[in-house]
Amino acid sequence: MRPDLDESVDFGNTQNLFITGDNLEALKLLQESYLNKVDMIYIDPPYNTGHDFIYHDNFYKTQSDEIDDSRDNDGKRQFTVNSRENGRYHSDWLSMMYPRLTLARNLLSDQGIIFVSIDDTERNNLEILCDEIFGQDNKIATFVISSNSTKNNARYVSVTNEYVVCYCRKMEYLPGPWRVVKNNADEFLRRAKTIYNMDISEEEKHNELLALVKYPRFYDFDHYTYVDSRGVYQTSDPGGVSNGNKTTVILHPITKKPCVTPRDGWRYSDDEIKRKLSNNEFAFGLDETTVPRPKRYIDEYLLQVPRSTLFFDSQSTTHWLKDNCIPFDFPKPVEMVSYLINITGRDEYANSIVLDFFAGSGTTAHAVMKLNAEDGGHRKFIMVQLDEKCDEKSEAYKAGYKTIDQLSRERIRRAAKQIKETDKNVADHDYGFRALYVDKSNVNDDVFATADVDRTQLQFQVNNIRNDRSSLDLLFGVLVAKGWQLDGKVEERQIGNNVVYLYDYLPGAGMVSCFDENLDGETVNQIINMHPNVAVFRESSFNKSSDKLNLMERFKNDSPETSVWVI
Repeated sequence: MRPDLDESVDFGNTQNLFITGDNLEALKLLQESYLNKVDMIYIDPPYNTGHDFIYHDNFYKTQSDEIDDSRDNDGKRQFTVNSRENGRYHSDWLSMMYPRLTLARNLLSDQGIIFVSIDDTERNNLEILCDEIFGQDNKIATFVISSNSTKNNARYVSVTNEYVVCYCRKMEYLPGPWRVVKNNADEFLRRAKTIYNMDISEEEKHNELLALVKYPRFYDFDHYTYVDSRGVYQTSDPGGVSNGNKTTVILHPITKKPCVTPRDGWRYSDDEIKRKLSNNEFAFGLDETTVPRPKRYIDEYLLQVPRSTLFFDSQSTTHWLKDNCIPFDFPKPVEMVSYLINITGRDEYANSIVLDFFAGSGTTAHAVMKLNAEDGGHRKFIMVQLDEKCDEKSEAYKAGYKTIDQLSRERIRRAAKQIKETDKNVADHDYGFRALYVDKSNVNDDVFATADVDRTQLQFQVNNIRNDRSSLDLLFGVLVAKGWQLDGKVEERQIGNNVVYLYDYLPGAGMVSCFDENLDGETVNQIINMHPNVAVFRESSFNKSSDKLNLMERFKNDSPETSVWVI
């Protein structure tokens, strides 16, 4: 994992990560650092439609049947279309998904949840695969995601839905109950307010709301077809109990005559009925012959158990990308990903790590930042995106984006800028990201290839680190190798004649490293006096083994709590 300062935003302080590279390799590198630490995963992998690119992994090769593992001049993997005529059309896709989902499961916490978007092509195969990896008992649901988009080129049926398969790591650790805000609540309430302000009768307003709830996106609001100055409401049964209150009399507001009472009496006490009447919480008929019905305002019933059928319109996200000059085909709606990330409604997930290793245009990062601004959470994201080249004929390429990861990072920057403008607690939220990319090891494996001397002695005489690696590269190499999380605070400090990096440092905690070739004695003194949890140095900084032994002894005497690593 090599850091890229130029592509990062607030590199030293941010806890968000954007990793460029093959997600299989990235997931392997995250295994130790984030084992059982990720609470939410959302991915939108290739659907294997016969037209989209897949990650063509070299799982097996035979003399008669070779897998294409071709690479360009820079060693980056090339892509091929997985044609339906391929004899392993489904097998290749499943072979691509299997190791990635297996590694992803390792990263999930005990209460972790994974969501995978998919269409009909591989849905059944994906569920079988997830049953094997996560266990059938850990399947939560398969959500049907409906939209207003249509495939007009369909010959028989225009499919207007996709799916999100949802599994958890361990069902017995999953907190509940789950509660979410009704789907598209903000839009429905906004439209209802417009209807209330129209110069029409109460009956006409009711009819307008009746028509509105017939839209698929507003099916959660069925029965909420009345509106007054307080808001939208539905009416409920005032009776329905045995031996109810039969003594209270309610007068009709217009005829002033006693209204008909429920057959078994009111379900409310006399005091409760008086309270409701004083707050205008009864709906009356045209006259006293209709039993008054109590109002149930929607603001008291906005939360519900998530439903398995959801409606999300991708047009708003498409328009946002277009307005921000970020061309990307078929982006997932930000609202949908936000809904899934927050689907539990539980505080346990408000500070979670959210992983997306098919980042695409960066919708998941956008959703995390937006959700944090709305509910005050402190979720962190880890995005992984291959540096897949944009087609030179595509709008993205014409807009200056050579690779998908470039487009994704720019989308995150622009989304962060806009969200910050409306965030009342902007100082409490993280709008940066630390750009990293997967590369070869920092260690130059060829150093000892032709050496005809003892390796132990040679390592003090040669540089065993690749020439193009910086001290920051070496720091992150150590973090990955030792299983430290990659989101700690990074501070560069000049001590004596050396550059020193402090990582998540506090006295007695964190890491202090110096990878300069010429290690100053004063630098060592100050690092010892800092008493870090770990101190890291470079092998080639020592001219002979006795120098390294002396350094170890000094730490042992003056800072015994410090572990010393030499790479």
